[in-house]
Amino acid sequence: MAVKFKDYYQTLGVARIASADEIKQAFRKLARLHHPDVAKNKATAEEKFKEINEAYEVLGDPEKRRRYDEMGPNWQEAGAGMSRPPHGPRSRRPGSAHEPDFEFGGTGFSDFFESFFSDRRSGHRASSRTAAPFSESDEDTFAQAGRDIEADLLVTLEEVLRGSQRKVTLRRPEMDGEPGRNNTYQVRIPAGMREGQRIRLAGQGGPGHAGGEAGDLYLRVRLARHPDFTLRGDDLHYDLDLAPWEAVLGVKVKIPILDGATILRIAPDTVEGTQLRVRQLGLPREDGTRGDLYALVRIKNPPTVSSEERVLWEKLASVSKFNPREKT
Repeated sequence: MAVKFKDYYQTLGVARIASADEIKQAFRKLARLHHPDVAKNKATAEEKFKEINEAYEVLGDPEKRRRYDEMGPNWQEAGAGMSRPPHGPRSRRPGSAHEPDFEFGGTGFSDFFESFFSDRRSGHRASSRTAAPFSESDEDTFAQAGRDIEADLLVTLEEVLRGSQRKVTLRRPEMDGEPGRNNTYQVRIPAGMREGQRIRLAGQGGPGHAGGEAGDLYLRVRLARHPDFTLRGDDLHYDLDLAPWEAVLGVKVKIPILDGATILRIAPDTVEGTQLRVRQLGLPREDGTRGDLYALVRIKNPPTVSSEERVLWEKLASVSKFNPREKT
């Protein structure tokens, strides 16, 4: 089955030779713009946010980017689609010579990503009544359980905090002369989910054979990259940029949190690398508490200065006794 190629460089608006930092900056800029919690048109923004996350999931990972680049920049000349690779995610009825594809909608990832960059698997679950490998001669004797099906489910940090409901569609292929069909599930994503955890939909996998039970459908959580926060365990980490005078004089700053925003008080004489801890603003823990938010201070100089500002900087230079190269 043909899978439509996704131009991830175009999605992020960067050149194919863009550096890792340029790709990261492009992702953060676009993700902030289209984040569903801040965008005006939430329906459109949600889809765009997922596309941006998928692109960064590939281009932000050196190995995945290398594999993606190996497909070549001139894919358009080969046609509108690409064939699914032999090792791609498939599921099949035991005993069948062919492996029809199960495809998904609403997971947050495109068919292209699922085919080439997902780690999802489909595996056979042997029936307790099956004493030997299945063969066509056993068709009337032994039951064979259907295959489990697995797909990635993109979950935002906001969904991890609050929990959510997601509509997921499984497109089942034609099998044994029976027409294909779509099954839609209302999937509950509990608060506190973590990367790699799976949501099980019992009996919604591949069909059983000779009376065997159906397999299960597993949706494996993949946490969406956030434009502002990095996740470490239950804690969120945020880069807090300060102007030099803010660090010296002290300031109150408004910073984003998953619940909205909060105010941080920056003490006078705060130095680069200072880490400020705000309790209970991270992700939910199993005991009902929350992790913490850590804000890492980075001091940023203005990229340009006016003539008036330059006079002030020159005055500061003339009266200051500070020497950054002096060993202490």
